Amino acid sequence: MSGWGWGRYVPVAERRAKARKKMEKLRKQGHAINPVEISGRTIARSFWGKGWCDHLESFSDYANRLPRGRTYVRNGSVCHLEIDAGRIKAMVSGSRLYNVEINIKTLGPERWKRIKDKCSGGIGSILELLQGKLSDRVMEIVSNRENGLFPLPREITLNCDCPDWAVMCKHVAAVLYGIGNRLDSDPELLFLLRDQDPAELIASEVSVPSFDMTAAEETISDDDLSTIFGIELDDEPEAVQARKPSRPQKASAKKKPAEKSPGFVPNGKNIIRLREKTGLSAASFAAQIGVSAASVYRWEKSTGSLKLHSRTLAALMKMNENPGKK
Repeated sequence: MSGWGWGRYVPVAERRAKARKKMEKLRKQGHAINPVEISGRTIARSFWGKGWCDHLESFSDYANRLPRGRTYVRNGSVCHLEIDAGRIKAMVSGSRLYNVEINIKTLGPERWKRIKDKCSGGIGSILELLQGKLSDRVMEIVSNRENGLFPLPREITLNCDCPDWAVMCKHVAAVLYGIGNRLDSDPELLFLLRDQDPAELIASEVSVPSFDMTAAEETISDDDLSTIFGIELDDEPEAVQARKPSRPQKASAKKKPAEKSPGFVPNGKNIIRLREKTGLSAASFAAQIGVSAASVYRWEKSTGSLKLHSRTLAALMKMNENPGKK
């Protein structure tokens, strides 16, 4: 403390080094850490990320308090950010490691239905939605200040265990900006947070749109699609070749029944059981198997067998064999 009561100025490099040290300590303790990492000064760049930040800044109470968190989130002080249905949990590095919890009211069925009705026919594919490639009409609907997808202040409850008396301390503000940054890379998390399925906004059942090959830089490869959705895309079917009729088998030759391969059967109920067995949240569970939390949430709501990417299925099977190992 100086004679005037102000604390020592802590340089950016020192703050980042301090945050990295705390994250490494948490990893060694077995925690699944998912920090917010920002390069440069721009916190959010995408339609969803910027929309989240602009929406919160549009409310006077938040606009006056949010700037306190910008420096913290840019400095890498948000050591961990976990988004689940109706809840955000985070750890922020300050004079010590502070725990932040933000509860957000999930989107009610009536409001969700109004959004779906207004968007009807306006969104052609899930990729258009998640990439924010929407018409002006649809953009106005989903980002509407009062009736869109983003939460209102009265739907948000803020908590931090720091000694700051303010309702929105700098640690909470940093986490709110961190959410905007996270939506850049994983926009499905907004729908997870509001407890709704983005697929319900799609006008048709076509899940993968056809792109103009002249705009290659705008396209997403099959590998990228697999990463986003945690599913394995089928290759184009091979041409069926004419075959000679096979000789009938002898009556005595009985065909052995195919043996069922042991292992994890990927369906919604089994994924719920496995996640409960591990004791992990949707976000931590997703981090363990290398997919988004929104994908896990969607799997758990699905019925019937899921066709997952081979890498994802292998990770689930390994976790099923050793549920206590993280």
